[in-house]
Amino acid sequence: MLVSLNWLKQYVNTQDLSNEELAERITRSGIEVDAIIDRASGIQNVVVGYVESKEKHPEADRLNVCQVNVGEDGIQQIVCGAPNVDAGQKVIVARPGAKLPGGIKIKKSKLRGQESNGMICSLQELGIEGRVVPKAYAEGIYVLPEDAEVGSDALAYLGLRDTVLELGLTPNRSDALSMLGVAYEVAAILSEDVTLPEVAYTASTEKAADVLKLRVDAIDANPMYAAKVIKNIKVQASPMWLQERLMAAGVRPHNNVVDITNYVLMEYGQPLHAFDYDKLATGEIVVRYAQDGETMTTLDDQERTLKANNLVITNGQTPQAIAGVMGGAESEVSETTTTVVLESAYFNPLSVRQTSKEVGLRSDSSARFEKGVDPNRVLAAAERAAQLLAELAGGEVLDGTVLVDELDKTPARVVVSPDFINGRLGMKISLEEMLDILNRLQFDVEAANGVLIIDAPTRRQDIKIEEDIVEEIARLYGYDEIPTTLPASNTPGRLSPYQAARRTVRNHLEGVGLYQAVTYSLTSAALSQKFALQAEDTTRLLMPMSEERSTLRQSLIPHLLEAAAYNVARSQENVALYEIGSVFLGQTAEELPREVEHVAAVMTGKWVDHAWQGEKKPVDFFVLKGIIESVFEKLGLASRVSFVKAQMDGLHPGRTAAILLDGEQVGIIGGLHPQEQKALDLKETYVMEMNLAAILAAQTDVLTYKAVPRFPAMTRDVALVLNRDTAAGEIVAIIEKAGTKLLKDVTVFDVYEGDKMEVGKKSVAFSLTFFDPERTLTVEEVEAAYNKVVAALAEAGAEVR
Repeated sequence: MLVSLNWLKQYVNTQDLSNEELAERITRSGIEVDAIIDRASGIQNVVVGYVESKEKHPEADRLNVCQVNVGEDGIQQIVCGAPNVDAGQKVIVARPGAKLPGGIKIKKSKLRGQESNGMICSLQELGIEGRVVPKAYAEGIYVLPEDAEVGSDALAYLGLRDTVLELGLTPNRSDALSMLGVAYEVAAILSEDVTLPEVAYTASTEKAADVLKLRVDAIDANPMYAAKVIKNIKVQASPMWLQERLMAAGVRPHNNVVDITNYVLMEYGQPLHAFDYDKLATGEIVVRYAQDGETMTTLDDQERTLKANNLVITNGQTPQAIAGVMGGAESEVSETTTTVVLESAYFNPLSVRQTSKEVGLRSDSSARFEKGVDPNRVLAAAERAAQLLAELAGGEVLDGTVLVDELDKTPARVVVSPDFINGRLGMKISLEEMLDILNRLQFDVEAANGVLIIDAPTRRQDIKIEEDIVEEIARLYGYDEIPTTLPASNTPGRLSPYQAARRTVRNHLEGVGLYQAVTYSLTSAALSQKFALQAEDTTRLLMPMSEERSTLRQSLIPHLLEAAAYNVARSQENVALYEIGSVFLGQTAEELPREVEHVAAVMTGKWVDHAWQGEKKPVDFFVLKGIIESVFEKLGLASRVSFVKAQMDGLHPGRTAAILLDGEQVGIIGGLHPQEQKALDLKETYVMEMNLAAILAAQTDVLTYKAVPRFPAMTRDVALVLNRDTAAGEIVAIIEKAGTKLLKDVTVFDVYEGDKMEVGKKSVAFSLTFFDPERTLTVEEVEAAYNKVVAALAEAGAEVR
């Protein structure tokens, strides 16, 4: 919302505050002032001139040599290239030494041999946006009205000696989408009164109801419709004061009739529309729902196809306007218009919003209707517009208003106790101060039986519940006045055990070299269950943005792979990403998806790349497996984790393992299937995903400390011939079970599957470590323990090589 301070001061006394002080007071009260715009900033020495004569430039077809009277400096020769400049015009002249927006300085010069003492200006050259410049002057110079005084300050005449506040309104403050709404707000802040426009005109003896019939067939969507009829209109350009106020508000002037409806829209916040009575042809207005597929051309010359739920204003036969959105070209006011029908109505906000969205058209009117206009301003705005049409267009206002009114205008009542307000704010505001604030806001309030009975004015559609009153009192009392207090409890805030453990996981993954990614929770139906550890019923959005974002995910891996492919496609070949996020499984008793936190990672490219040392190591299965093991070690769960061979669609059949915690699967690790890699244009890639919620819920082992061994350990190596499909983990389990208490560690240090081995066989070498923390072992004791292990391996079919 753009608020001209010159315009605002007609309704409320701003107490001679500076623009900055006023903006600060408004911001502190809850409506943020995004910008303070000085419309005359950077402009100097610009006056009204009169073009005495115009001749073609002898050396340039597109230039004209003009003799311009600029007042005190007399007649000056100015070369002008505007196509619409002509003798007899009053124009805007920047004299030599003038400054214009953008740092432009005007000097005496010669153009193709002809002296030029200044510049004849367009509105755009004075910093006015082209979108609000009248169409007649969108290209070329601006021609001033006849009453402009030659030599006077052009900026003052154009209303540019003004400051505009740009308000950043939140959706609930639709009351401030009008000058009067802002005036009420400023008046409450400054404890001033609001001066409303005086509306008075002499009505004709002819009655409006005699020339216009009205019927509303959709009362639910249009509970109030008022129409006034004004005859003998003379359509022409609006006076300068009206044009400059509209331009200051960001609205393009058109003609006096349209400009008056826009002016009242900006003043009262009530959208209006003017129909050409003669073009209506039937002398009747019927408000109804459109027929499915019915078409009409709107004022922007676009044909709109309507649906059966779209509300339209008709002449009893064909649509003449889309209710609350935009008028139709068929009954548009033009220069030949002599009689207008002025519409002022209340349309259901939801109906306007739906129609605006469906026809793909949003206007100043629809923006206000869909937020809810003041029902008590519908008739007031119509009377204000009728008055201006009589004054500025010579109109004859017919007596009375053609009206259908079934609108409930009862103000919202809120009952709240002062204790409730103070309790919510954590402070002590006296009852007298509360009443003063509510009176300044012009709320009808009564204090009785320990409570405040408040009837909010209908202009404040956002006041519905007790907390709304709390907010009003707090913002006008001053948020800065709310005291700072410490929490009543002396217990310092800290992370919960779950949060602390999750942070440990995150810090560790980043510490080993992975980067955190944050991806969408929404995916396509095809990807929603891909790589899922636990596939359950999916949850689909009723109105998705697109099919690619239509379903809640059940795995983090698909989007991490997309992120990896995106980076690789941009020459980032070494990618190591992880994400901690939620997946959404099935439904709870409340028919909502069950949210479970997972951790996932994707790695591709090189894990080690030290060019100087000539050391390179590509990512492989064991790199990612080692990272997973280190996570469990960090959480104190390393002794309870194991890996077993597994299968999953999309993963390599020979490089995939299930991650088990206490024998229960909590995750998956594997290489991406070659077909998947090709589809994503990735090289060898490895992924993992684990149920983080289940892992962090596991009871960690009690941390115990052991003394550093004072006695040496002894090792024995054994190479075993195994079937190629035998997992090394199975053999480790046999060794650990068969080993005596002297066996402390078993590791795999070599695997051989060369031509020296029998077909279908492989050689796996293990290192066994024996020691006793209390004494030095003898060779005989170690040999006995070793032989026991070998015997157990032989029984399991493992042959010592």
